[in-house]
Amino acid sequence: MPALLLAGALLTGCGSTHLDDSFAPVAATPTEAPSLAFDALPARTYTPPDWPRPLRAEVLLPRSADDALRPAALLVHGGGWQNRTPRDMAGIAEQLAARGYVTINIEHRFAPEHRFPAQLHDLQQAMAWIHANAEAWRVDTARIVGVGFSSGAHLVSLLALAGAEGPLAEPHGGDHTRLAAVLAGGIPSDLFKFPDGRLVVEFLGGTRAEVPEQYALASPARQINGQPPPFFLFHGTRDRLVPLDHSTDFQQALVARGGEAELYLQHGRGHFLSFLTRGSAIEAGIDFLTRQVSPTEAPSVP
Repeated sequence: MPALLLAGALLTGCGSTHLDDSFAPVAATPTEAPSLAFDALPARTYTPPDWPRPLRAEVLLPRSADDALRPAALLVHGGGWQNRTPRDMAGIAEQLAARGYVTINIEHRFAPEHRFPAQLHDLQQAMAWIHANAEAWRVDTARIVGVGFSSGAHLVSLLALAGAEGPLAEPHGGDHTRLAAVLAGGIPSDLFKFPDGRLVVEFLGGTRAEVPEQYALASPARQINGQPPPFFLFHGTRDRLVPLDHSTDFQQALVARGGEAELYLQHGRGHFLSFLTRGSAIEAGIDFLTRQVSPTEAPSVP
């Protein structure tokens, strides 16, 4: 049934199709959300003094009318684990801050000089830094979400699935790395699906035949242990760099393990265009995140 629904969606031409966790189309329902002003803190180092190299983060703090705790978002840029900067995610960070999220937009170490799992360790340190500043920034640490595109989507997804428990949790992971939900675009979810191309080989230190254990550990689709947190995925249907089945198969795997996973298909767009024309996907994704982290009201006592 999911394959039939997907085939029908792909025939709809331009535009987009939003699939829920039962793989059925979701009707477009524009959300009227408040738009808050926010302040940008000076970029600052989030890694400890003994880290292999200092890494910086850009933080946005919403101006809220009360002292209530608010959700936070860890943002990670793409670039094939080798280049680009947090500026790629600055627009998304501003959208999230306007919706009330404290945003932490980070840089991380690059391959091939620093191979996996160095980048995941960077994200784990970023989460520790958020927790350390939670009181000052009024962050509810139970409501931290991850947001990324391409290799950044890969890293936040791996953090969400394997950063707190298992072999990738040592030595920098643990409960402080848990994410409440994930917004991931153009995700490379299973690194075994790639031919032995330069980017993945340099990221992992070898080919699939040479280091299969690294490929398995570094593939979010192969690290779904227990019930996963909610995921919102978006992907261009003509993506040749990271083919669409990375997201369609990942969505099905997450749902099969009891997770909530929605997929926003961007028709007729390749990898880079799906990011450049991400507007409606990000809006739907932030709505999804906000549903996941909105505080539930306690039942009234008769």
